[in-house]
Amino acid sequence: MCFITTCQGYQVIRYLMIKCTAKVGSYPEYSHAEVMQRWIAPDGRYCTFAKLRQTMGTMYYDSWIFSTPLELRNETDAYNRLFPYYYYPKQQLIPELKRTGIKKRHFNQRPFDVYRALLKDNRMEILLKSGQTHLFNAFLSDTSRKSDNYWASIRICIRNGYQIKDATLWLDYIDYLHMFGKDLHNAKYVCPADLHKEHDRYMAKKAKADAQLALEKQLEKEAEFKAIKAKFFGVMFSDGRISVRVLESVQEIITEGIAMKHCVSSYHSKEDSLILSACIDGKRIETIEISLSQLKVVQCRGKCNKYTKYHKRIIRLVENNISLIGERLAA
Repeated sequence: MCFITTCQGYQVIRYLMIKCTAKVGSYPEYSHAEVMQRWIAPDGRYCTFAKLRQTMGTMYYDSWIFSTPLELRNETDAYNRLFPYYYYPKQQLIPELKRTGIKKRHFNQRPFDVYRALLKDNRMEILLKSGQTHLFNAFLSDTSRKSDNYWASIRICIRNGYQIKDATLWLDYIDYLHMFGKDLHNAKYVCPADLHKEHDRYMAKKAKADAQLALEKQLEKEAEFKAIKAKFFGVMFSDGRISVRVLESVQEIITEGIAMKHCVSSYHSKEDSLILSACIDGKRIETIEISLSQLKVVQCRGKCNKYTKYHKRIIRLVENNISLIGERLAA
């Protein structure tokens, strides 16, 4: 459970862990303890006060040692992996956050990430106030994307009142425009009437230009790919109908991209990404990209970047089994 409040000019996020013990024939017994506080300054700098965690013999991030005090701790990735299930409805924000108009919205992101992004980068505030919330969420979800690389084009979209509804697709499309030397300050290119059509057209151009080169360099890339991703090979799971597995070679990822007619073919070089394929009876349904740093689904798309009727079911299946990847990551 999360309490969002302020103290002496700092934005404070307080985390409370509630435990319930229930036995047949007895009333449930509840206990609670405050386990962590994140203090964020108006310039985005922060510190963490937390109880000690049991780190030996377990991969769980919330294995707190409740007898220890809340003390200033060295930063570890574990603190950033905690995602509250419930937020106390009465929330307080420092003036620097109030002016951004964020209110109680978190866009299914950790409040800590949202607040720091707004305090550190005024461009995130501009995205929020201009209604480009899909882009705002995309930059929070995929930290490998840097707003610097897209800001000139984003400004053109805002100036022309062009709302980006599929942020990951638009960002990929801008990457293609840059690759082919197009004018990223021209609304003709960056504000397409049919984003899917233009994205797919440039994707086809890139696939044609890179196909031979990709095949020639495949062996070299395979060695690099396996050195980074081999620990995840063999991960697969199913709900009885849909089967999901990690793609285990550059060739498999290229083949997946060609078969599904989307741009995953080039994703084998992204160190933070893990690519999985969802199939039914051996037939590809959707391709999933997972962020290894955040252990969450970045995107999940079917043929030609469209969603299938199994889309939500696939995402739910992956999220329910994300710990399998976390175990390999922690090994």
